[in-house]
Amino acid sequence: MNTATRDTATGWAPNEPPSVDWLGRSLDCGSCVNQGLLAEGKCQRAFSCVFDRYAKRIDRFFRWNPGLANDYLEHPYFEVRAVASRSADVFRLVGLMHDPDETVRLHVALRLPQRLLADLRKDPDREVRIRVAQRLDASMLVEMADDPDYFVRKLVAQRLPLPLLPRMASDPDQEVRLAVAARLQVPALLAMRNDPEVAVRRAVVHRLPVGLLPEMAGDPAWEVRWEVAQYADPALARRLLVDDEAEVRDAARVRLNTLESEARHG
Repeated sequence: MNTATRDTATGWAPNEPPSVDWLGRSLDCGSCVNQGLLAEGKCQRAFSCVFDRYAKRIDRFFRWNPGLANDYLEHPYFEVRAVASRSADVFRLVGLMHDPDETVRLHVALRLPQRLLADLRKDPDREVRIRVAQRLDASMLVEMADDPDYFVRKLVAQRLPLPLLPRMASDPDQEVRLAVAARLQVPALLAMRNDPEVAVRRAVVHRLPVGLLPEMAGDPAWEVRWEVAQYADPALARRLLVDDEAEVRDAARVRLNTLESEARHG
């Protein structure tokens, strides 16, 4: 049984709102269909009640009575449907996949089996699609690569199978392209060396083999050239010693000194 702190005289948990139903009406335990549960200590007014408006009290009710969840999946109050879906039999969740309330669909998306979860890839609510992108088998994510929400696409870029990832290298959002650059393999990664954003080009430098770094040593942004200097081999480091920017020259000098020291002591 739930052991959350509550007033022993009234049953009311402190710092919680008044006990009313989802329409704002007073609750009457005397006429409730769950009187039997009340007698057994499996529900309590103002603390654990499926008919209360307060979501925490609904949650306590189903924690005490998970076996009743299936009976409330069609309740008119969305909070009841949402909380009940956590404990209901999975095969009963199909009827809630297109529930009019996104909170319900969000809870459903956390439990649906893969074959049904795929049907929520086009859900109108971004939070639902985020959960789908986090849970759906990676092989079924490609349809979400063009999702209208950047964060959904970012999640897709972090999980999409590598052979399918190059299609996202030109995504309109920088955060998505950064996620792509963090995973893309050579030679596909080279296609991003001319990305319009400095941050993305720096991410590309960070992952390129040393032998391919000279291709980015002439980047117009000094920040990218500075990044190249961090990983340069001796020949490239010497080339960057005459860079136009002092920050790049300094980084190349430090890199060259490090490489020479390692060679002496290696």
